[in-house]
Amino acid sequence: MDKEKKKILFRIIICVAVLATVIPLGFLTNIFNPATWNITFDLSVLLKLLILIAVVIAVEALLVMILGAIKVQNHRVRSILSIVSSLLKYVAGIVILCGGLSILGVNLSTIVASVGILALIVGFSAESLIADVVTGAFMLFENQYNVGDIVEVDNFRGTVTNIGIRTTCITDPGDNVKIVNNSAMRNILNRSDKLSRSVSDIAIPYGTDLEKLESEIPGLMEEIYNKRSDMMKKPPVYLGVQSLADSAVVLRFVVNVDEKDIYSGARVLNHDLLLGFRHLGVECPFPQVDVHTD
Repeated sequence: MDKEKKKILFRIIICVAVLATVIPLGFLTNIFNPATWNITFDLSVLLKLLILIAVVIAVEALLVMILGAIKVQNHRVRSILSIVSSLLKYVAGIVILCGGLSILGVNLSTIVASVGILALIVGFSAESLIADVVTGAFMLFENQYNVGDIVEVDNFRGTVTNIGIRTTCITDPGDNVKIVNNSAMRNILNRSDKLSRSVSDIAIPYGTDLEKLESEIPGLMEEIYNKRSDMMKKPPVYLGVQSLADSAVVLRFVVNVDEKDIYSGARVLNHDLLLGFRHLGVECPFPQVDVHTD
């Protein structure tokens, strides 16, 4: 039996056990006797119910819009706003449910006392929901990741765009959204904690005077940095000869950038190094094949 089937079987067993306990208790307390519910239903009750639903939904929507209009750069604050917005939806649902039952004349205290909140939660097999909520709370308190951080989960790399009570939304550069249950957010690689490195490999001909070129590289690095200081955190660094290829000597350069700029940083560095080498009189080679005939 695989893991998923075991999980389903476990939930069924829990539901059966809870029902076997709660149903006799319900009969003993007359909770299942409609005569004890005191439910009244007429046009005024329906109107009250509709007004309650409309007011709660309107207030919830207004609060969510206000929170969404708050634009902050701090990732921590954005995470808190995202979770509060998600929490408001659940609170609105609970208020509508409890308020609606009260308007209909249902004695909520009797239901809660007879069945118990814990029995209701387990009876609906909501252990995964509890795990999601608890895990989300711990992640928020421990500051593992926030809205705006770039993370990698299960080989999916993207920006955290929303943190809810139950789920976290991650959007990759192609605008693909991965929705992950908070309890499944394990082994997270938060790539926003530190600066990232963009790498550029540039090929030069074997006939190039390498010593002369290396003496001119520091000035080229400063020139590139001065032009790209909005993206590059420090001047690019020349690491040396990366490999001896078939038709060229490959040099490696790296530069520190924010994680969001790791790919664009590599493209910009490639561009500036190519033009810089040309200004220094070094042309990047292309693959060549020498054919010898007798």
